[in-house]
Amino acid sequence: MKIQLILFNIILITSATSCVHKNNSENTITNINTAVQQQKIEQIQLAERTRGFSKSILFTPSSKTTNTNEEIANAKISSAEWKAVSRLAQTLDLSKISDLKSPTTGRHSDRAMAASIIITSNGKEYTSSSFDSGHPPKELEALYNAINGTEKTKNQ
Repeated sequence: MKIQLILFNIILITSATSCVHKNNSENTITNINTAVQQQKIEQIQLAERTRGFSKSILFTPSSKTTNTNEEIANAKISSAEWKAVSRLAQTLDLSKISDLKSPTTGRHSDRAMAASIIITSNGKEYTSSSFDSGHPPKELEALYNAINGTEKTKNQ
């Protein structure tokens, strides 16, 4: 009888421990998802430069500022436009964008403009690694295309 009681207690303790472990891992996943959702994107900037030419596009929740060789153009944007661009930025792990690898190296010899994306979230700036204009790291490609796509449609 004592052996059965001891075995029963061991089984009970083991099952309780595994439930606690499962709950902890679920809580960790929930905390990670919550942290990503709490990223408040304040502004997004695409900067492209080479010798003798510079261009930057700065998005904020209400406006877009384009600076081409010190010629500045301001435009209001819709909330839908801001949501589309900021949503793409929110999907990124901002703490790791500076480590992303560029697929090409034309910027090292002036064959391409050196570009980077700067995202301000919760008061902190996150700057991507440098990449060739038009050839961002695959993780930044959707955001890069959204910024440039918006720019192209406004000029046409």
